[in-house]
Amino acid sequence: MTEITLHHAHQTRSMRSLWLLHELGVPFDIVVHPFGKNLRSEAYLKLNPSGRVPALEIDGQTLFETGAITEYLCETFSDAGLGRAAGDAERADWLVWVHFAETITQHCAALTQQHIALYEDHMRSPIVMKLEAARIAKCYAALERRLQNRDYLLESDFSAADISCGYSVYSGRHFTHIEPFPRLCDWYARITAREGFQKSLPPDGERLYPNEFYEVPA
Repeated sequence: MTEITLHHAHQTRSMRSLWLLHELGVPFDIVVHPFGKNLRSEAYLKLNPSGRVPALEIDGQTLFETGAITEYLCETFSDAGLGRAAGDAERADWLVWVHFAETITQHCAALTQQHIALYEDHMRSPIVMKLEAARIAKCYAALERRLQNRDYLLESDFSAADISCGYSVYSGRHFTHIEPFPRLCDWYARITAREGFQKSLPPDGERLYPNEFYEVPA
């Protein structure tokens, strides 16, 4: 049996891998880390040299970077149908949307730093906040166009591409509203109603984002 351990911090990028593991329906262990300097410990840096989550231990090897983890897990557990193999007609689109998720998340990470990590008001920049929130909106617009006449990002069905981008929108909603994008709203409601997503949510009192939405200060 494949042995899997996911190193996770609530509401961070590792939630993407956690959601995928729940959707795959495979047994795994989880190690929950606080979101902080502890991720820079010598022991943890052996798992992820950037000092970030996730790190995935699987059968004696360790992977980091959510895109790589998504590809590897979908290939390893291909019977679940969440990936698209080389030669599949949807392979290129699947890869594009799996990795487009990080385009969104980089802007979310910048805003998380501005609103959460920087404790002093003088360290924060309303200009950066406005720019990054607008960039998230542009990503939403790309998803909105993609979702025209389809329920999921691929024509065929729900896949790990929806999980990857779905987490990014979950994070982005803390900074940029999705309501101006009706197809995106419908898709987001559809995928977050899934049991796998619900299982990946943080317990009460253990959220990275205490607020549901962070306004740009005037």
